[in-house]
Amino acid sequence: METTSLAAVTVVGDDRPGIVSAVTRVLFELGCNLQDATSTILSGHFAMMLIVGLPQDVDPARVEGSLEEVRSDLDLVITARPVHEAHLAFDEPTHLISVYGGDRPGIVYRVTEHLSSSGVNVTDLSSRVIGSAGNPVYALMLEVSAPDGIDLEGDLADLKESLGVDITVNEIEPDIL
Repeated sequence: METTSLAAVTVVGDDRPGIVSAVTRVLFELGCNLQDATSTILSGHFAMMLIVGLPQDVDPARVEGSLEEVRSDLDLVITARPVHEAHLAFDEPTHLISVYGGDRPGIVYRVTEHLSSSGVNVTDLSSRVIGSAGNPVYALMLEVSAPDGIDLEGDLADLKESLGVDITVNEIEPDIL
């Protein structure tokens, strides 16, 4: 199948079985090709993003319209928007960073702002509140690509202190991925 353009399809709604199947069935029936996909559960809400290769006679508006029944039946928010072909080369992740501490606003912002100011690219991010209602702990996991020669652990020491969190940095072995 030859695709002529790409679309980003996003799906958000209360989690339940069958969402992935229903969405991908419609895309398959339209002749679309899934090029990249990710999904997760965020506080009981399903979230999925797909990069889809579109056949010549299909545009993002048609994709979104064709998903209307799925959207309505499963009470989802579904969008399809055009995206351009991005370069296939991307920064390989070099480190995993774990951040644990008392839950409060600004942890993700402060950590990612600090990393970006050092030229570190976040390639994957996951966070959630763990622990009990009386003792919530914020857990943040980042996969990053750091420039050669950067001492991430040392670079994050002051931030660790000012945020009052535990930050652990582990190098990723290239042959593990």
